[in-house]
Amino acid sequence: MAVQSSSLVASENSALPSQSTSAGQPRKTTPPPDFDVEMAEKLRAACGAVREQLAKVVVGQEQVVEQMLIAMLARGHCLLEGVPGLAKTLMIRSLAETMQLSFHRIQFTPDLMPADITGTDIIQESKQTGHRELVFERGPIFSQIVLADEINRTPPKTQAALLEAMQEHEVTVGGKTYKLVEPFFVLATQNPIEQEGTYPLPEAQRDRFLFQVSVDYPTRDQEADIIDRTTNDVHASLQAVVTGEEIIQFQSVVRRVPLPDHVKQFVLDLVRSLRPAGESPFAWVSSMLDWGPGPRASQQLVLGSKARALLHGRYHVVIDDIIALAGPVLRHRLVPSFAAQSEGLRADDLIQRALKELSKTT
Repeated sequence: MAVQSSSLVASENSALPSQSTSAGQPRKTTPPPDFDVEMAEKLRAACGAVREQLAKVVVGQEQVVEQMLIAMLARGHCLLEGVPGLAKTLMIRSLAETMQLSFHRIQFTPDLMPADITGTDIIQESKQTGHRELVFERGPIFSQIVLADEINRTPPKTQAALLEAMQEHEVTVGGKTYKLVEPFFVLATQNPIEQEGTYPLPEAQRDRFLFQVSVDYPTRDQEADIIDRTTNDVHASLQAVVTGEEIIQFQSVVRRVPLPDHVKQFVLDLVRSLRPAGESPFAWVSSMLDWGPGPRASQQLVLGSKARALLHGRYHVVIDDIIALAGPVLRHRLVPSFAAQSEGLRADDLIQRALKELSKTT
């Protein structure tokens, strides 16, 4: 397997190219036999329409929008992390408006209870018999898009109410299991700097998110545009341009994108190299990481890369896709050690170090 070091230039903050190789040269790709090219083109057009709608209300943040779309195409959930005022909630709410899907926003607070999310059985008098009976009152989790706003402001007991829904797409209350309507997504936000009154997400909870997306500050010009848009009396209206049935079809075509064997080996090399108790070829991993990513990281890195390949006009995955999504997929699945933290190293720094060293050894 040969990996060009120039591939490392591709990152989650790079511009959206059309069809290109690692060296930036045009690439013409041929779809595999029996591949639904028409549906793939429809997927790309639909995502373009969603971007156009979001651009009416969200300034910049193109990579954040792309990663949210990739997560949805890969049947995954997304956690947006950024300081207050960066339009995290606005982006998610606006994304929901561009899709013909049911939507609920849950404001997570310290006193929120699990039943406030899943729903609960209530005693109600039957109009037919006149007898009292237990009736299940569905909670806001029974929506196709759930905005879990400031998810780290509620205790783990309440956070755990999302686990079954995120993994199994179903909810169990009072011994009965209720299926959720497909497609189903949890899009959550959290503040990385405020610690008072917050409860860090447990590792098992974080692992359920396909991506942890870092939302950065806007540029000076973008911030000037934000001021102009939000301090007048003009309000943009959004249109729904994608249906739930289309999203399910798009998710199906994403899974049929071929994964070349050398790309799969690169995924395995990357994920397994970041496990301190495993077979990492890098000596620094055991001292810089307390915990590494599990097999779900490999699965979701591949699924996300398949969706990204289609968005970028290709019918197969390339190593650039893996490199571009390594940060969002892996950063919340690593636990840097005290030694790493004392040196000011974040999970992203360790991921980039592993990518650079893999390019030298493969």
